[in-house]
Amino acid sequence: MTQLTLSRRAVMAGSAALLAWPALAAETRPAIRRLGAGLDRIVDPDAAIETIARHIQWAEGPLWLPRQKCLLFSDPPANVMRRWRQGEAVTTFLAPSGAADTDPKLVREPGSNGLAVDAGGHVVIANSGGRCLTRLDPVTKRRTTLVGRYRGKRFNSPNDLTIARSGAIYFTDPPYGFADGDASPLKELPHNGVYRWHAGGAAELVDGELTRPNGVALSPDERRLYVSVSDEQEPRIMVYDLDARGMPRDRRVLLDAKPMQAGGAPGLPDGMKVAADGTMFCSAPGGMLIMTPEAEPLGLIADGQAIANCCFGEAGRTLFLTSSNRVLRMPLRIDGWKA
Repeated sequence: MTQLTLSRRAVMAGSAALLAWPALAAETRPAIRRLGAGLDRIVDPDAAIETIARHIQWAEGPLWLPRQKCLLFSDPPANVMRRWRQGEAVTTFLAPSGAADTDPKLVREPGSNGLAVDAGGHVVIANSGGRCLTRLDPVTKRRTTLVGRYRGKRFNSPNDLTIARSGAIYFTDPPYGFADGDASPLKELPHNGVYRWHAGGAAELVDGELTRPNGVALSPDERRLYVSVSDEQEPRIMVYDLDARGMPRDRRVLLDAKPMQAGGAPGLPDGMKVAADGTMFCSAPGGMLIMTPEAEPLGLIADGQAIANCCFGEAGRTLFLTSSNRVLRMPLRIDGWKA
């Protein structure tokens, strides 16, 4: 793949978000900073942001289940998947959510991480502790391992995933689940990869050159793949143009997030979701960045701490955000599921 140069628009996006951070640093509650006029179509800058779950070790992988009308989210270090439903208390949905009986000296995140729902209504889990992708029946809780190896070697700790209309799953595999990261004696692969897997086939390597691949998403037409890189020295979001097989033809940096780190803004590029109209909601230093597919910044949701991931729910008109030790809920003006 050819590495293209960073676009001027991407640099402008990072700079604009950086300018937004100082005004939000002193906030004691979640707030939205308007960075562009296009934000008003997507969300009310004065929208109320509600906290629906607290006291989580590390909230991740939010997923709305339309059939069950509930939100699931992961707590990887606690090895628990939790459930929230309107009018009910947060409850434990699955424990262990990843692998049981792991050695804490070797595995720091034994639980589930990113979650997605497939065409059959099953929950597909980036199983950090189990080092595989797992399919879960949300009714019976029956689990099936989908894929756990690349060319005979175990994955590191699958982190996040997205499912194409064809059923193909794109997922990231950094070493975050290991206590010693890249130096872990458990690590079998020489790289930290981005993969594509389809039922009946083997995992295919999309990119093995990223230091810390993390969040992953597809454009609405599925011609582009987006991957967050949570590298503290080179935080960025990559974009890949996909061929007819769903594999990359080239890649380039969509957003350089380095300027956004100034002033100690919390967080790194992490989870992301793309609305049906192409609007991107991307974890970044300072919070959750709302931007166009060309990396034009529209708004920044800040909570004073790292916001790791998000998802659309409640008929696509709500954005749920996992923010460090709590989960937030915010109304949208657009339908994230329908253009």
